[in-house]
Amino acid sequence: MLEVGVLAKQCLERGLLVPDHVITSVMMMELEKKQSQHWLLDGFPRTLVQAEALDRICELDLVINLNIPFETLKDRLSARWIHPASGRVYNMEFNPPHVHGIDDITGEPLIQREDDKPDAVAARLRKYKDAAKPVIELYKSRGVLHSFSGTETNKIWPYVYTLVSSKVRPVHSKEAN
Repeated sequence: MLEVGVLAKQCLERGLLVPDHVITSVMMMELEKKQSQHWLLDGFPRTLVQAEALDRICELDLVINLNIPFETLKDRLSARWIHPASGRVYNMEFNPPHVHGIDDITGEPLIQREDDKPDAVAARLRKYKDAAKPVIELYKSRGVLHSFSGTETNKIWPYVYTLVSSKVRPVHSKEAN
């Protein structure tokens, strides 16, 4: 597990997509531990290889696809800046730091990763779309895919929440009881 985790981290740090066999190994190990629980995956599976591996350990009853225009995604991802030491993420459009280019907590400079620059984001989004299309078609053919379209989280979220709530009982925190 350690080797796989290190390889995944190296890929992410270089702005590369983690190879199927690496991400699949990590995900399968974690999901096998949680087979008696409800869980939510975000961004997995992204490829047919990953979907086939997931099929071997479970049967999905709900898949959500968010249809967000290419330009909206590119603009949002390109506006992402990070504080390298802490990993804090800022978005210059909807979660900017108090002082442009400076971390709110440490006062240190923020950086934009190479893979968050507009050209790199556009290439990554095209690659993702090509890889994800067959996965979306697979889940659509099984009748478990629900797609939502829009550009604003606060407009899409109520519909997603209603759908998820109809499948899984809401979890209440211990503090609320």
